[in-house]
Formats: sequence, structure tokens, C-alpha cells
Amino acid sequence: MTTDEVPAVWLRAVRKVFGAGSAEVAALAGLDVEFPRGSFTAVMGPSGSGKSTLLRCAAGLERPTSGEVFLGDTPLGGLSETRLTVLRRERIGFVFQAFNLLPFLDAERNVALPLLLAGRPPHRRDTAAALAAVGLAERGRHRPAELSGGQQQRVAVARALITRPEVLFADEPTGNLDSAAGRTVLDLLRSMVDDRGQTVVMVTHDPLAAAYADRVLFLRDGIIAGELLRPSARAVAERMAALS
Repeated sequence: MTTDEVPAVWLRAVRKVFGAGSAEVAALAGLDVEFPRGSFTAVMGPSGSGKSTLLRCAAGLERPTSGEVFLGDTPLGGLSETRLTVLRRERIGFVFQAFNLLPFLDAERNVALPLLLAGRPPHRRDTAAALAAVGLAERGRHRPAELSGGQQQRVAVARALITRPEVLFADEPTGNLDSAAGRTVLDLLRSMVDDRGQTVVMVTHDPLAAAYADRVLFLRDGIIAGELLRPSARAVAERMAALS
């Protein structure tokens, strides 16, 4: 495969087991899946189906029990924890349901944090541009407590964008937001794909959120139970009802 043909992220025969003996639970049961470059994939399934475990293994936050995870052409399995941490900082972005902003830092400094952790002194114009990209150009000096939930999540998106990641992983990014704020965040994720050519992988329980994606993967019992291309909220809801 050429570089352009290699998926942004791909998993081969990935198993993730928690517990041991009679308490053993296979959260992922030999999963094969690819996330193409420049695509937006939503991952859905019943509670306990393995959604968040898939996301964490794909992002290098957890190591699978067996199988292999690749970021582009880089296998993650052989990397030390130090090298894996560097790779995540340089090539991966994260947005979670809990905004995970530092309350004592203003929005601008929260956005700059990944660059500081990577030893790359941030330029104010870069953090200002990231905040402007999420519609918060005038809020850089505000601390999280001075921002609404939707604004805090947009700061979290800006923080994820600042390193220009190849892949952004989002775990229930609209779960704590009202519908209007949620739409704003989903529009931002969609624009990352359409305007920047980045790759987004999002876990969600919301059919309306999933309809922003190019495709939806449905998990059940740690395996792929189906796929829906060009999803509508109604089609997603019907598929989810059939899985329950």
C-alpha cells in the first residue's frame, strides 16, 4: 500500500480481556477494523459492547491483550510507554465527555498545554487561531468556570487541534451538552474532516450525533455487528433498536 492507502488507524485480531479465571471478560473479541484517512466514523453499541475499549486501544491509551494496533504504518505494540506517550502527543488528539480542562488556567493556556507538555513553546498566535477556529476568539482569557459547558467543550476541541493531529478520538463529546451546544461541537468535528482532511473516530450513544459521521460501526459483545454508510438519525436508531 502507498502512504495514502494506509488507513489512519487499523486494528488486526485485537482482543482485550479484563479480569481472570471465572471473572474474565473479553471487552474486544478478535476485532478487525480500519479507519480510513480523512473519514468520520461513529462507534455505537449497547452498554458493555466494547465501544470505549475500542477507542482506548485504537488511541494507544490501553494495550490489547493480543492482536495489533497501527497508527498509519506504525505498529503500537512494540513501542515503550515513553515512545507511546510521545506518539500520542504528536499524532493523536482527544476529546472526552468530561472536558478535562485545568480550572486554574484560562482558555488560551488550556489550549497551549499539549504543546508545553511536548516541549514546544506555544506562540500566542497559534493558540488564538485555534480558539478562533472554534468560535471563541474573544474568550481566551476566561477560565473554565467563566464558560458554559458548550464553550468548555469547544476549548477542549481547540486543545485537541493545536498539535494538528492525524486522528482525533472523541468519547461521547456531546454527552454533557444541550442540543444547541452539541450541534456546534459536531459541526466542528465535521469541519475537521471536510476542511482539514483529518480523521475523526467518535463513540456516541446519540443517533443524531452519529448522523454527522460518514459511517457508523455497531459493536455487540466486543465484535463488529454491522456498519451503516451515509447514516441518517432514523436509520441509526432503527439499527440500535435491533441490537438491543
